Amino acid sequence: MKSDRKNRQTSSKTLPKYTQLTSTYYDILGLHPAASVVDIRRCYRRLSKKYHPDTTKLSPSVATTKFQRLNEAYATLSSPERRSLYDLKIGYSRINVIQAPKGWEAENNYRKPSTAYLDPTDRPLSSGEIFVLFLLGCTFIGCLLLIVAVAYIRGDAL
Repeated sequence: MKSDRKNRQTSSKTLPKYTQLTSTYYDILGLHPAASVVDIRRCYRRLSKKYHPDTTKLSPSVATTKFQRLNEAYATLSSPERRSLYDLKIGYSRINVIQAPKGWEAENNYRKPSTAYLDPTDRPLSSGEIFVLFLLGCTFIGCLLLIVAVAYIRGDAL
């Protein structure tokens, strides 16, 4: 009885994580469903080098199967349309499902206007921009005073 348990435990430990319960494409790539496209591409490239039938030490049939599943996962997750359909299929939602209480919008409908999307000439200057303009003005005046001082010391006429 103990030997049966030991055999089952060692057999499940010897299987790589990739073959254990790979129910989603995210599990195949070892990623969370909120992973970015860059993370998906990075993991795909790393795993494709590992499981490519020409570069792996696995048997050709196992390597081919794993590589095909990896390609299928990448093809689905790299396409935004296919990925959103797949996320709906597995029940993952990127949209927050918490809703505001009823009547909240009516009470708090005042919004501070955003200046991020205005034309640069139409928006007000930020405090940092005003400070930079002040420094530029001081530098310009300082340069003019330096020119006058050098001309005065040399005795040149302005």
